[in-house]
Amino acid sequence: MASVGKAAELMHVSQPAVSKTLAELESVLGARLMERNRSGVSLTPVGQMFHGYASSSLAALRQGIEGVSETLAAGGPRLSVGALPSVAARIVPDAAVEMGRIAPEVGIAIITGPNGYLLSELANGAVDLVIGRLGNPEAMAGHSFSQLYSERISLVVRPGHPLVGRSDVAAIADYPIVFPNRDAAIRTLAEQFFIAQGIRRVGHRIETVAETFGRAYVRMTDAVWVISSGVVALDVAEGMLVELPIAMRETLGPVGLTLRGEGDPSPALRMFIEAVRRTVARLELAS
Repeated sequence: MASVGKAAELMHVSQPAVSKTLAELESVLGARLMERNRSGVSLTPVGQMFHGYASSSLAALRQGIEGVSETLAAGGPRLSVGALPSVAARIVPDAAVEMGRIAPEVGIAIITGPNGYLLSELANGAVDLVIGRLGNPEAMAGHSFSQLYSERISLVVRPGHPLVGRSDVAAIADYPIVFPNRDAAIRTLAEQFFIAQGIRRVGHRIETVAETFGRAYVRMTDAVWVISSGVVALDVAEGMLVELPIAMRETLGPVGLTLRGEGDPSPALRMFIEAVRRTVARLELAS
């Protein structure tokens, strides 16, 4: 049992003010929250249910206030984000620009690398978030994945390449190729595509996930680059590289956000995630 008078004393307000607030709340909910008797007041079943929700909300509010206070005292939060090269080239820059506008106090470290490496960094706490392909079941153990969009593989060459405008997949076998290495998230999809097309041997083959090398090598040779479309989207749009008109739908794979399963994201991380989602929507990648 409790009393309205005791509640008023704890909140440093008058008893009529507490009674009025309680009556207004019951009116909004359309249900009685407390039963009054000579011993005081007690919660009704509906009141007990509402009390549970209200307690959780207040706890979350206190946690948010404490988090902001700690952040300000520490000189601003820091985020460490792992991103596949395709995401680092296409999504993360826009999201970082937005974060700089809405939360300039948040520092962001961007780490790129193969999907497996980034997921291991997430598992050991070195990064707060990975934006990339859905990992294999073993790598995803203890993590949660939320898909943002699907991305396919592109086959790109330099402007003026003999294959520009040609959709003859078999002709690729006559040229050097830059292929994803064994650690790359798209390696299996790329291999399956070429096997399905009956291409088992190609010209000189270089394996790498280094987009800087791939971009430079392809622009100075007749090589065909097998790469995630997001890595070269800007190059193609600016005419620096040309995508071959070959259907690659079967290479589509999910790209999304991977978080550690335990705990809740910090306020700064939630802001960054929302900035990423808005970027994906603005670029119409999910359509």
